[in-house]
Amino acid sequence: MQDTIKTPTRIPRSEHSLSRRNISKAALSVLYQLHTAGYQAFLVGGGVRDVLLGRIPKDFDVVTNARPEQVKSLFRNCRLIGRRFVLAHVRLSKEIVEVATFRAHHDKGGGGVMEQGRILRDNVYSNRLDDDALRRDFTINALYYDISDFSLLDYANSLADLEAGVIRLMGEPTLRYQEDPVRMLRAIRFSAKLGFTIEPQTAGPIYELSALLAAIPPARLFEEVLKLFLSGHAVQSYVQLRHYNLFKQLFPYTDMCLDDPHALALIEQVLHNTDERLADNKPVAPAFLLAALLWPPISRLVPDKPIKGFNQQEVLLEACQHVLAKQQRHVAIPRRITVLMQEIWLLQNRLTRQRKAKKKSLSVLDHPRFRAGYDFLLLRASAGEQEMVNEVEWWTNFLNSDTVGRESLLSQGSSPASTKKRRRRKPKTE
Repeated sequence: MQDTIKTPTRIPRSEHSLSRRNISKAALSVLYQLHTAGYQAFLVGGGVRDVLLGRIPKDFDVVTNARPEQVKSLFRNCRLIGRRFVLAHVRLSKEIVEVATFRAHHDKGGGGVMEQGRILRDNVYSNRLDDDALRRDFTINALYYDISDFSLLDYANSLADLEAGVIRLMGEPTLRYQEDPVRMLRAIRFSAKLGFTIEPQTAGPIYELSALLAAIPPARLFEEVLKLFLSGHAVQSYVQLRHYNLFKQLFPYTDMCLDDPHALALIEQVLHNTDERLADNKPVAPAFLLAALLWPPISRLVPDKPIKGFNQQEVLLEACQHVLAKQQRHVAIPRRITVLMQEIWLLQNRLTRQRKAKKKSLSVLDHPRFRAGYDFLLLRASAGEQEMVNEVEWWTNFLNSDTVGRESLLSQGSSPASTKKRRRRKPKTE
């Protein structure tokens, strides 16, 4: 990476569109308090980028020459988090403002730890904003809003890239990806979220370096997966992940199944439904989405027809646990979520092979995850599993019937041809 950076272009308030009206009161309060205390303070990153694009930022990040302990001493509701990258989280009202100290290059102090070119710890502080600008990942995230005069500082033609819709890495791409392979996922996410193009030099090394993600802690990759698929741009993220050979680094066992049109349709459908629900301001459940992403490799381990002498639920449970155990080596899904995923999967047997018994059909309605299991059945049917269509029709009719109608359906044990078909509910992400 280059050791020097050009003198920034200072864009006065009269020549840019970022107004204090677009910045949260909490972020402004942090900026002013740091400035009043004699420290430099700048707004940077996604908050600046999104306001300039006319978007509503999810949050605001602040950088300063104050050390984390100094930030903590200024704010009563502040806590320091992280080891790899120490940050101060300042809570004002219901908002958390993230405050980072200017970073310098790793060889300029004792707080940086690298191994085989990858950053393991990144706590090399600087008093210079220029050093911090060098450490930014993409040019569109390297615009600084100066609270002292309300100007913008542009170190890397960031505004031009923002206006052109270009994702460009700061520094030499291969080296930057080796420092932190997650930057490859961030490039995909920003491209999908903003509709920007990844410029060729930034895109090129991703194909060759995708395997570097194997060195990233699986728990960190779980957080990245949530950002990719639960931020309203899941379909486009998935398309680009597959294009750059990154999806198989995150979900290798699912990727092996995508030669099956039903598996491919299931993944595409759940991602589309997720984006649609978020666009409608409806809640989405990570467990449902992840259950769908891992269903193809699970279903391959389960026989199409029951095996005499084997408990089908135990067979399915064993397959679920086997796939989950292998998946955890790549993306570590927390137990609180895997428990819900297994309940959704195990309900598939109860909603299909066990509903002929009246008692069992009624008891499954009381299951806390019944609705999610039913929606998962709808998803499978919409993805082209024809054998699920009758099951979906039966349950839909059952749920929409009165007591007499339900008794009739239970006595028949399956969806009769004479039963009036109702319009099926659109599958959702719980």
